Amino acid sequence: MGVVILDKQATFAHICGIFALPFWQSHGRFLLSRDTFEQIIGERGVPLLLCCYWAARLSQHPTLGTAQSCMPGLQRLHLTVHCASDPASPTRNSPLRQAERERQTQWAHKRSRKCVKLSQEASARREVVMPHLLHPHMLRNQTKPRLFSPTMSNERTPLITSGVCGLAVRAVACGAESDATPESASETPSKDSRKLNTFFGVMVPTVLSMFSIVLFLRTGFVVGHAGLLQGLLMVIVAYTIISLTILSICAISTNGAIQGGGAYYMISRSLGPEFGGSIGLMFFLAKVFACGEYVLGLVEAILDIFGSDPESSVSEGLRVLPQGYWYTVLYSSVVLLLCLLVCLVGAHIYSRTAFVILLVVTVSLLSIFISSVAVKPRDFVITHKGSDNQTVHYNVSYTGFSAATLRNNLGSGYSLDYSTNSVMSFATVFAVMFTSCTGIMAGANMSGELKTPSVSIPKGTIVAVFYTFTVYVLLFILVSATCDRNLLIQDYGFLQKINIWPPFVTIGIYCAALSAAMCAMIGASRILHALALDHLFGLPLAPAAITSSSGNPWVAVLYTWGLAQCVVFAGQLNAVASLVTVFYLLAYAAVDLACLALEWASAPNFRPTFQLFSWHTCLLGILSCLVMMFVINPVYSSGSIVLLLLLLLFLHYRSPTSSWGYISQALIFHQVRKYLLMLDVRKDHVKFWRPQMLLMVANPRSSCQLILFINQLKKGGLYVLGHVQLGDLDSLPSDPVQQQYNFWLSLVDKLGVKAFVDLTLSLSVRQGTQHLLRITGLGGMKPNTLILGFYDSCTPEDFFLQDSAFCDSSMGQGSEGEYNFGVDLPSLQAHFPPVRHVESPRWLSPEEYVGIISDAIKMNKNVCLARYFFQLEGEDKDSKVDGSERTIDVWPLNLLQPGSRDYEDVCSLFLLQMACVLNMSSKWRHARMRIFLNVETESNDQGWVVNEETFRELLKKLRIRASIKIVPWDSVVQHHVQPDWELPAEPTQALSEDFLSAVNSMLMEHSSQAAVRFLYLPRPSGDRSQSQQYLAQVEAVTNSLGPTLLIHGVTSVTYTDL
Repeated sequence: MGVVILDKQATFAHICGIFALPFWQSHGRFLLSRDTFEQIIGERGVPLLLCCYWAARLSQHPTLGTAQSCMPGLQRLHLTVHCASDPASPTRNSPLRQAERERQTQWAHKRSRKCVKLSQEASARREVVMPHLLHPHMLRNQTKPRLFSPTMSNERTPLITSGVCGLAVRAVACGAESDATPESASETPSKDSRKLNTFFGVMVPTVLSMFSIVLFLRTGFVVGHAGLLQGLLMVIVAYTIISLTILSICAISTNGAIQGGGAYYMISRSLGPEFGGSIGLMFFLAKVFACGEYVLGLVEAILDIFGSDPESSVSEGLRVLPQGYWYTVLYSSVVLLLCLLVCLVGAHIYSRTAFVILLVVTVSLLSIFISSVAVKPRDFVITHKGSDNQTVHYNVSYTGFSAATLRNNLGSGYSLDYSTNSVMSFATVFAVMFTSCTGIMAGANMSGELKTPSVSIPKGTIVAVFYTFTVYVLLFILVSATCDRNLLIQDYGFLQKINIWPPFVTIGIYCAALSAAMCAMIGASRILHALALDHLFGLPLAPAAITSSSGNPWVAVLYTWGLAQCVVFAGQLNAVASLVTVFYLLAYAAVDLACLALEWASAPNFRPTFQLFSWHTCLLGILSCLVMMFVINPVYSSGSIVLLLLLLLFLHYRSPTSSWGYISQALIFHQVRKYLLMLDVRKDHVKFWRPQMLLMVANPRSSCQLILFINQLKKGGLYVLGHVQLGDLDSLPSDPVQQQYNFWLSLVDKLGVKAFVDLTLSLSVRQGTQHLLRITGLGGMKPNTLILGFYDSCTPEDFFLQDSAFCDSSMGQGSEGEYNFGVDLPSLQAHFPPVRHVESPRWLSPEEYVGIISDAIKMNKNVCLARYFFQLEGEDKDSKVDGSERTIDVWPLNLLQPGSRDYEDVCSLFLLQMACVLNMSSKWRHARMRIFLNVETESNDQGWVVNEETFRELLKKLRIRASIKIVPWDSVVQHHVQPDWELPAEPTQALSEDFLSAVNSMLMEHSSQAAVRFLYLPRPSGDRSQSQQYLAQVEAVTNSLGPTLLIHGVTSVTYTDL
């Protein structure tokens, strides 16, 4: 068993090789010093993570993971990484350090003997060990291997942290911790700020939030109006909805490191900034409304005991507090101020006091169950003001356990609610009852203060929900069997009157309501703080990112307090309950949607440790939340969805980019892959043909007008911008093409074209173009048409200097690069080189250019040559020229072959099809299309008349709207010296300059004012020596003509039948 030492020169290949050998051959031992390990992790973190990642993936593989014959023990694979102490550490000789070294030395020898033994067994456990501490004698007599390799630039990549993929990586060595997260310390909670465990951080706040005021003040309201059966149905439905959501929460929270923000953090990092920000803000509002609701419930309980009522004859208690709407607002404001003071101290103080509150609430609950047995039956008289301000008296009874009382309370009895003077229904009662279930994310909202959020959130939430469900079911049955319906409906605080010691319930109500209000305020402030840190809503929420020295977001707490203060002006708990429930249901549906999207995307990195969920539970949770929203209140539900859509549009308009990842991209990839497999090229039909373009771009500075024009010509087909970078990968340290994609994609975004980008590295432009023609596209989406700029000596113009979109003054914001994936306008301008001067040497020869045309035709690709498109009128000039005056001129005859009279060959029909496609685009639909037919009128036969009629019939069959212009060109043909009895001129035959000049003059005479011209491009000769002659002929014909597209088609693209 050899010892392998990794030094700072270890590169990607060495790390992968060293890790691979122990996995598949033997059990290796790796000895690293502390500084070496930290540098390798920091510089080669990605390769190291890839090794661990693929090992984990292989261990989960359904075939490889169980193939014991070829990879025994793979499912039991463990990777244990320990870091050796730095020999230069000043404390290396301390007694504790020496004792630790001796202990680790003994452990290392023991592990070495075990590894030797295991390596001799077929089912050996694969384990890579790096000793935590290294004794000097272990390195004695060991030779350090010489590992030399040039360091690749792409190897020096930092570890991908939780800011990108949810994986936090920390290098811990000898008590020192180095956080690899690139975010600032103010944005990521430090280890010292994470002080809460599962019980105090999740269970206690979740239980208190779910008990809140409903437990003591609305239990009788629900059972009295809905009856026991419907009440239990409400509990089951509510807990089914939240249970489905809890499964999604557990799945997301166990799929990576969770920072502060709770539910917002889960949604935003799963669904992206737009959806996450909008739902996060609505969840914040739900928490704010819930805080106001709990405060109103607490004030209601206070006034129920201490409130004075001159109209009432009841003299129990110390009723000294005046009542009324404004008094209710005043008392609520005082309670909110108390909550504010507690929350400003910090969440950890609340969590410690919350345990005491939970004990008090538990004692109050026990007193209620004991009172059902200990308290004897009694009667009460309850008074309320009627609708006409008349005092109404109700005789109510507490019967103790009674079968008759239970039977009477089984069914529903919806009646008038004395607090709102409105008749209750299943929806309104369920809305109030569901507020008791809205606290399931109280623990998740404390994620920034939890030691281990991914462990605490699932365990604590599930236990808390099961506990509260049991309590609610037992309490519903208890009050149904002991209290008559009038007592339940007419007195929300009846539990105090039937308790062995009424202060038990009073204290429980106050503690539960106050703790729920504080928990909602803390949770809302944490969500707002996370929103502010992500800079999604700009300056309005920017101050909420400020924290105290202990990490408490006190400004966000003030925001929350101010909004909750506005909520208490509602004055009644039941008036706020429906809105709170709708907001919470929408937030829960978003959590289920986030989990559903992750599951449907089938991303390899979505492998939560919590497995008790599926896409069925997520989908059922979404549907149940949406249905219950509209059952409770259709108006509030519609309004909340409209608000959500407005927030989505706002965030989409701001176009925030982030390193969180976009679930939409994963879903699109999943669906596109599926449909691309269904796109069978064998089922292609000419009836559904569409152009699929590959435009070769040398320098975008001089090609932007052409890029924009071809975007109008694609007709929903594939559009790819291709570029060839000259170079040899063997002589380069890395692929330079990879670094250019962001700039090209930013250019596409800037121009607003719907195009892909494909770049390649090649020794020549011709060879690179061949590569792109062969490999660009996928499946049935591959280019069928190659478009090239014309090879001439014209001086190119810099489009970047002409268009206002590429000027610095047009940006308006200095932080634009933040929202353009790191490519700002100055970087975009600096990346692309200046335009070529006329005297500058060319990287492409005429022979190579013509060879590219020949290659494309051989590969059965249509070819288009674009000339003078820098003269094409831009969008800013289109508004000044009436679109109806523009013309698209088509010359379907091969003008370089005078003897030809065929207007219906494949190339001519392709020419007509492309012109028709352009005429169908949105910016060219008002242009007139003109087709010019060249005829020899002086010939003896009148065949040209027949040809014209035939061509008109063809246009009718092809449904092409165009005017036909007859152009006699006898005077042009006479310059061609070929005798009539010879065969038609070949494309390579030398044509006289007079003939070429005459053709150019004819085109100038008839098409000089056209917006764009379509000309027939003859096929070049296979003789390489005639390439320059071929180019010279085409150049002479199109000289000074204006925007012109020379087209050579090789595929049939027209269809006349239905």
